[in-house]
Amino acid sequence: MTKKLNCDHHLTSPPWSDYELLDSGENMKLERLGTIIVSRPETQALWKKGKPDLWNTAHAEFAFQEKKGVWDMRKSVPESWELSWGTVKFFARLTGFKHTGIFPEQAPNWEWISEKVSKLEKPNVLNLFGYTGIASLVAAQAGAFVTHVDASKQSLDWAHDNARLSQIPEDKIRWILDDALAFAKREIRRGTTYDGIILDPPAFGRGAKGEVWKIEEDLPVLLETLKGLLLEKSGSFILINGYASGYAPRSFAQATESVFGDIDGECGELFIQESGSTRVVPAGIYVRFVR
Repeated sequence: MTKKLNCDHHLTSPPWSDYELLDSGENMKLERLGTIIVSRPETQALWKKGKPDLWNTAHAEFAFQEKKGVWDMRKSVPESWELSWGTVKFFARLTGFKHTGIFPEQAPNWEWISEKVSKLEKPNVLNLFGYTGIASLVAAQAGAFVTHVDASKQSLDWAHDNARLSQIPEDKIRWILDDALAFAKREIRRGTTYDGIILDPPAFGRGAKGEVWKIEEDLPVLLETLKGLLLEKSGSFILINGYASGYAPRSFAQATESVFGDIDGECGELFIQESGSTRVVPAGIYVRFVR
């Protein structure tokens, strides 16, 4: 019987102690990150705000002015502040790209990574487009040796700071400043293999040496490369996220199936649950499977 990815398996991230989606609507979302409340654009939030008065509590609001993003500081906000998810700790920061270094919709995937890693014997895990590295920290704490790759030195340094904050030993994560596809191709030539692979490819990006990434051209090539890097053994896994890819879950699923063949796993949308409400904010897509 042919195995197919189940694309009706949507994942919803509920609030946790250091993160809460307080309200959303009118193309904005209001979030609590620890003790700091921020208001940011959210194109998915086409509905009316549910708690209009609550928005006055925001410490900072992000807006685009003259094609440039700026934060309107209404209260004092530290340059960085500490948050945690379970036993993993990391820093939140307000960036010029509206991001805070935290993608809370990934919490169900962090649980999945921890579970899959813990079932393997000292696995090697590759995290491409690793950004601030929470998935890398989760995998390392669960027992993996992680190779974390990102083309941005700023993001790589941030991820390394998060690892130190989480007290993860230096020999548990290898930090690589490189283009994801170029690195993966070199790993093939070296004969390297991995028990688990995590990636969150952007729609467009540039590598550490100016390499251009276009998802419509490069994702199929990267998937073919990853097929050669993933160990063909029971328990090996892949997790692919699409935060800003612009594609439907089934598109990612069929791209993955066309390379890996019959695979047993899930794909779907990622949602963030609004606190005290049945509403959710769509926040990306994912595909994941285990051999």
